[in-house]
Amino acid sequence: MQSFVLLAVMGGALYAFIILPQQKRVKAHQALLRSLTEGDIVVTNAGIYGAVAEVEDDVIWLEVAPDVELKISKAAVAERVADDEVADNDNDNDDDDDLIDADTDDGDA
Repeated sequence: MQSFVLLAVMGGALYAFIILPQQKRVKAHQALLRSLTEGDIVVTNAGIYGAVAEVEDDVIWLEVAPDVELKISKAAVAERVADDEVADNDNDNDDDDDLIDADTDDGDA
């Protein structure tokens, strides 16, 4: 009897700490995919940022540069991002160019 109670408590803990949070994440992701519209800025699971150009049933066309569109699965969209977050990421990469230039300068002139 005591082992049955322990097993039930462990099963309840497993459900509460693993299964419920995962179900919430899945529902939130499904809601995100249903609410995608043209012009939304998103990031994919692969880390590609772009604007939604067209939404089809299970596919979206993602504009990643002017006149460059990628056809991706809706399920590959990880999250919607704000325009200012994309601008912040672009500004962060400017400092990396200085580091690359410093590394290639070998001083042999």
